[in-house]
Amino acid sequence: MTGHPILLDVQALGKSVPGPRRLFRSLDLQVRAGELVAIIGESGVGKSTLLNILAGLDDADDGQVAIDGTILGSLDEAARTRLRRERIGFVFQAFHILPYLTLRQNVALPLALISPDADAAETRATAMLTAVGLGDRGDGYARDLSGGELQRVAIARALVHRPSLILADEPTGNLDPDTASRVLALFANAVRDNGAAGVMVTHSDASAAIADRVLTLGADGLVERRGR
Repeated sequence: MTGHPILLDVQALGKSVPGPRRLFRSLDLQVRAGELVAIIGESGVGKSTLLNILAGLDDADDGQVAIDGTILGSLDEAARTRLRRERIGFVFQAFHILPYLTLRQNVALPLALISPDADAAETRATAMLTAVGLGDRGDGYARDLSGGELQRVAIARALVHRPSLILADEPTGNLDPDTASRVLALFANAVRDNGAAGVMVTHSDASAAIADRVLTLGADGLVERRGR
């Protein structure tokens, strides 16, 4: 990935939780365009908290996060919300597919929030559903899909607005091994093909293996795993 632009730049990040207990300190992370990074660690070390900080949903105690050159800490809440809508795609562990919208409407939602062009949003959503193998299911609803299919819809929604940063929280935690393998390959290829920076947090070594780099989160920050 050398030579590709850095889309996520995290410097000297620190976070504590009530107790008080420090989750991590002096955490540095740079992720380049087209690169997928997996962050592993035991339960309770702060993986999901870190992901929420990267998404601007939570604040760090120290340090800074920059997305495509924009420092999150320099933004007010309205500007931070706009940045999330325009530059970040989030694949949630629990999918969060809205049951009263069609799959096409679910995937088009990020575009609907940033653009008044409904036709263009629908066309792009249909293309993304086709890319994840669900092009003929756009008029269906979440109740008609398996867990793996729902996760593919979630990935399509995270990518539809071509974000600079794609985040995934335990994206295969509820899937069987075969479905998990297919979903992971789809996610990794989508990150690379779209030239985004991808960060996935997981407790699974098998899930982490799809990434370009695997980092272990601990109290002193991130350490790269060697000899994979």
